[in-house]
Amino acid sequence: MAPLLAIAHRAGNDVTGLRAALDAGVDLVEADIHLFRGALEVRHLKTLGPQLLWDKWELARRRDTTLPVLGEILTAADGDARLMLDLKGPAAALAPKVAALLREVAPRAPITVCTKHWRMLDSFEDPVRRVLSASNRLSLRRLRARLRRQPEYGVSVRRELLTPAVVAELRESVQTVMVWPVDTPEALAHARSLDVTAVISKNLPLLQDLIASR
Repeated sequence: MAPLLAIAHRAGNDVTGLRAALDAGVDLVEADIHLFRGALEVRHLKTLGPQLLWDKWELARRRDTTLPVLGEILTAADGDARLMLDLKGPAAALAPKVAALLREVAPRAPITVCTKHWRMLDSFEDPVRRVLSASNRLSLRRLRARLRRQPEYGVSVRRELLTPAVVAELRESVQTVMVWPVDTPEALAHARSLDVTAVISKNLPLLQDLIASR
């Protein structure tokens, strides 16, 4: 049985987290990419009007927050292709701008691109690895139907939505089945029982233990 791939959730949203995750030996580091006023911002926080950013239990003023842009993260990676860019939001220009930047600064790097907005993936060609994400039962049903017509490199699915039978079906059409969240030993055990190929976790010590057990 192939070892589980270890993916560091959100660790690529700042340079310090990126370097820590890469140094820990993870297989991929996730970074959330938003388009805001023409800039490819790297952040998990969502916008609340032009001046506020928010997430569950968190509210921040944009003027008090330093947000890296994708170019800075690519520079900090220094040619390391262990990046998974999660494209956020429906902005039509987001995917073309990310694709153009990758062609410019990392044209031969097999960087992974993931999104819930699957049409965005049409902007990317080899060597980019395309991953379709599903976070609810409806999108999972649509994903399964799409994969029967058009295989892809990978999928990223909320763990609670999956069964071993569904994972087996997905693996007929993709190389990589990623699941999230996997932040506890119990969640990791569940992911193993599903026979997925990769886990996405914000618990870096858990990922380090996973890597050490290979």
